[in-house]
Amino acid sequence: MDTDALAGCLTSASCLVTQTTSGLIVGMLLFLVAAGLTLIFGVLKVVNFAHGTFYMLGAYIALTVYQATGSYVLAVAAGAVAMGLFGVVFERFLISRVYGTNVLMQLLICYAVVLIFDDVVKLVWGADFHAMGMPAAFQVPPLFIAGGVVPPFYLVLIAVALVIAGGLGAGLALTRWGKIVRAAAQNPDMVAALGINTTVLFAAVFAVGGALAGLAGGLAAPVRSLTPGMGFSVLIESFIVTVIGGMGSIAGALVAAVVLGLIRSFGTIGFPMFTDGLMYIAMIAILLTRPAGLFGREVV
Repeated sequence: MDTDALAGCLTSASCLVTQTTSGLIVGMLLFLVAAGLTLIFGVLKVVNFAHGTFYMLGAYIALTVYQATGSYVLAVAAGAVAMGLFGVVFERFLISRVYGTNVLMQLLICYAVVLIFDDVVKLVWGADFHAMGMPAAFQVPPLFIAGGVVPPFYLVLIAVALVIAGGLGAGLALTRWGKIVRAAAQNPDMVAALGINTTVLFAAVFAVGGALAGLAGGLAAPVRSLTPGMGFSVLIESFIVTVIGGMGSIAGALVAAVVLGLIRSFGTIGFPMFTDGLMYIAMIAILLTRPAGLFGREVV
């Protein structure tokens, strides 16, 4: 514990800017993963324990495409599209078989997929660490805000995540597809009775969720080491985000992700050996006061 260092950071403009930016980066990437997770749960009531695998595969596919083309935009798009398609296959051939069954069965299938694709990654890309490196377009001098160092790449990541958050929120609230998704989350049988193909709808929801996780993996590749099993840690933190924000709430996932990102960023200064513990303490404190999460709805 180093409370003096934390107090010094909180009273220093440069440290505040640097750590806040780092926290926002962590939070935005967590949001992209957690948004897909909470969307899938909100509509299908499936706890997709394999969601971290989507993130991992998206990062590796982005790395491969970047090495082949040199285009970071194309690499990120490839990771997102590939994981969207993977989400459809995953939902149609595996998860659709266990709708309405015991949650344990869903978890076992997801865990099997996690283990299988961790080994697939080792076979295809090897067990060693990989690094994409910073794309050439972002190899520019950092910005200095109030004495704090802010890499331009961080600002791009934050902007992309916020645009996606706004687009996803507006899409769910204003578009016909979004209204159908929200209706299916409340009563899928009634939606099917109205003539809407819920098979296609459920596959589309998984596609969007998978694409968001793959997008997060691709965006994180330049600033994260790629290794088999890298999806597990982000999965756990994404579940925390989903629970704190409220199961099924996109806005809640965004707020919770930012809060956890800031806790992790500033926690590494004051409590370097207890950063993960701080996140769990925050989760417990919020759930004690709001059992359904920040934006969740109480079940009557």
